[in-house]
Amino acid sequence: MENPEQLHWLVRPKTIRLLWIILITVLVIVTLLDLLIHAHPHFGLDGTFGFFSWFGFATCVAMVFGAKGLGMVLKRKDTYYNG
Repeated sequence: MENPEQLHWLVRPKTIRLLWIILITVLVIVTLLDLLIHAHPHFGLDGTFGFFSWFGFATCVAMVFGAKGLGMVLKRKDTYYNG
């Protein structure tokens, strides 16, 4: 196994942990800022606490599953271009 100091800085375990901590901290701060902002909801549900945080997460999950489904429909055999 390679020395951790020789790895690219983005794949070092210490850096990955730090990036996760920063990401989670930013997400918590942005969600808590929702308490300070006066919302002007258009549909009722978008006036709930943390709506844009959970809606963004749900949308991201839906896009991942959609991309996986699309990949299963569009994928070709490994020998498609060689054959």
